[in-house]
Amino acid sequence: MGIYNCESTLAEAIDSILSQTYMDWKLIMCDDGSEDNTYKLAERYQKKYSDQIILIMNDRNRGLNYTLNHCLKYADTEYVARMDGDDISLPTRLEKEVEFLDSHPKYAVVSCPMIYFDENGEFMLGKETGEPTLESMVRKTPFCHAPCLVRREAYEAVHGYAVADNRLRVEDWDLWIRMYEKGFKGFMLDEYLYAMRDDRNAISRRKMKYRLNEARVGASAVKKLKLSPINYVLCLRPILVGLLPRSVYKVLHILKGKIK
Repeated sequence: MGIYNCESTLAEAIDSILSQTYMDWKLIMCDDGSEDNTYKLAERYQKKYSDQIILIMNDRNRGLNYTLNHCLKYADTEYVARMDGDDISLPTRLEKEVEFLDSHPKYAVVSCPMIYFDENGEFMLGKETGEPTLESMVRKTPFCHAPCLVRREAYEAVHGYAVADNRLRVEDWDLWIRMYEKGFKGFMLDEYLYAMRDDRNAISRRKMKYRLNEARVGASAVKKLKLSPINYVLCLRPILVGLLPRSVYKVLHILKGKIK
């Protein structure tokens, strides 16, 4: 769990891990140069649950990619789960995900669709389930990042997250592509086991430089997964979407899964 200026939400996030039905875990939190009391709050939990919680910090604000790699240096378990400091893991999340990887050795990644919520309640449900096709990985990230559980050997095989600027905001998508290039596969469960705190208007305001990063990582999927060159056309999608008026994008987003 990378944590940064999440003082107001961190306790709820940690409590959701403490409430898991599966309890054989350790929580590694890395503070990325928070300017509020995030670290002090995390430290109180670490002192109370010192046998299960590890707290580290970066020397300065480094960004999520670097922070997650820092966490991975302390991970010595067979599986590594992700979570953000402002989200909620539903009680059976770890139990269901561990059970799946234990019983499906051909998969290295398991995740689930998310419930999106804000201060006004739930506003969207993720819909992707099952095993993605290679071609689908050109269009978008195949797995929800925050609720994923991954075999540590898969992380080690690709040396963790890329930290280059052209992988900002697409670090998970890039990670999956590199894992698939190494022969690892993943699966999306059909249960909602994770709630993501989000801004319902954030996607429509995504900066063009991040849209360009999406196009770049889509192109890398075509190359690394040895797909037909015709798939390069799909890499233009995030750029074209970024050019849509926000009102049009909002309507399309509602049709894709908004519930309120």
